[in-house]
Amino acid sequence: MEAQTDVQTYMERGKQALATGQGRDAAIAYAHAAQMEPNNPAVHLGLAEANLALGSYGVVHMACRKVQELQPDGGFESLMAQALLDTLDHRYERALQDVDKAIEQNPGTGYAHALRAYLLRLNGQDYDAGLARSRAARLSYGGRYENMFPEVEPIVKPGYTGTTDTQSAQPNGANGAPTTDGRATQREAVPPWSRPNNLQRQMIRTRFSLSQNPRFVTNILIAINVAIYLIFAILGKNFLDVTQAPYFDLFVQAPQSYMIQTNEYWRIFTAMFLHLNILHIGLNMLSLFFIGPAVEVFFGKWRYLVIYLLSGIVGGIVTFFIDPNISAAGASGAIFGVFGALGVFYLVNRRSLGMYGNGAITNWLFWLGLNLVWGFSDSSIGVFDHLGGLVAGMIIAILLLPRVRRHQS
Repeated sequence: MEAQTDVQTYMERGKQALATGQGRDAAIAYAHAAQMEPNNPAVHLGLAEANLALGSYGVVHMACRKVQELQPDGGFESLMAQALLDTLDHRYERALQDVDKAIEQNPGTGYAHALRAYLLRLNGQDYDAGLARSRAARLSYGGRYENMFPEVEPIVKPGYTGTTDTQSAQPNGANGAPTTDGRATQREAVPPWSRPNNLQRQMIRTRFSLSQNPRFVTNILIAINVAIYLIFAILGKNFLDVTQAPYFDLFVQAPQSYMIQTNEYWRIFTAMFLHLNILHIGLNMLSLFFIGPAVEVFFGKWRYLVIYLLSGIVGGIVTFFIDPNISAAGASGAIFGVFGALGVFYLVNRRSLGMYGNGAITNWLFWLGLNLVWGFSDSSIGVFDHLGGLVAGMIIAILLLPRVRRHQS
């Protein structure tokens, strides 16, 4: 699972780099992914897209052929690879048909719409190209895919007098000579309504920066839990067990009757960040360390945080009603929710995961069964908190599953 997480991270970096016009960074990211998963057609498609931007057309051909070899029965990646090959062969109308078929299978990929816009411009269909460019920008949070495609002579259809934003169709300068700044021409050719504003640019920079650290939210959550444990350990002068520390009992989830009498329902939330002893926090944080990054990458940081917090709260609520006479503390409900979200991702995307899909699901079911058996066999473990968090995480994951990945299932 860890290797799979790293591959997904590199692929996300590659997508972001392509959207922001950084072909070299995209090629490096996809090259790392290819070393880890040499039989993943999506990785080789990314290599082809990045090398197309760099002008390494021989690599593009090899990568596209590899995609088709790995996906002989067709599919999104195979169609996109054929579109790139047709583009290099100057068969633009056929390439456009390939892209349209690919978009029918997966309409949420920004690069596909950017390639479609490029091909439409070459065929003199500027209006439709503008719409496709706008969709690409919207799907990539303002990405423009600058300089991602070859600069070639556009096809001018009868009755068409406009120009495209490729360098070969640049307008004349002040002295009647053709301008030589292709990038400047491209900027002028982008309609104002499709140019990213300052907020969108900041979003792109922020998303790309956060994508450099796939454990960002996970590390923050672990740091918060460990810091709270250390505070109570220092207050109680005991680093192995903090249950006797001053003020500790003020924040645990108390029995139902007490919480109803005092209206201290907020304890359900605060108890998520408390742990009883060094073994308790050690096992929980180790689990979060291994499981969290995968969900953080697959769902995105904010969705991941929502899954974590809501699962923990729901787990506490289930304990409140089903096991009302106990005091409870720990992040287990939240972590089980994250684990449930991971299972949902694997189940929904089992086809696009290819040969990894069944293995990932089997591995997930094994660990789920092991944890549930362990929970039911030990009376000191809040099994209802675990079950409540697990079910909540799965439901929330279905509701928040990224649109692109849901379509691929």
